[in-house]
Amino acid sequence: MGAVTVKHMAIPDVVLLTKADCHLCTEARSAVERVTQALGLGWTEQSIDGDPQLQERYAEEIPVVLVNGIQRDFWKIDEDRLTRTLKKALAG
Repeated sequence: MGAVTVKHMAIPDVVLLTKADCHLCTEARSAVERVTQALGLGWTEQSIDGDPQLQERYAEEIPVVLVNGIQRDFWKIDEDRLTRTLKKALAG
């Protein structure tokens, strides 16, 4: 039998950066959950509260979606754009 090549899909790392008392963060959680659930992916949430580096970098842009460590969206999450980004990441 010949060798079989299997392409392993890279699972994108999806992180939602949030902060306390953030109404946009509530909307972003729902958007990220819908998109990742539809693609069978997980995601994590990280608060910038108590992290001076994250606060300095993202304070004016929260919520922020990072995919594989790269900022992909902020304030209002565009579900179509996030879906395209994640599908592209899945395809390698």
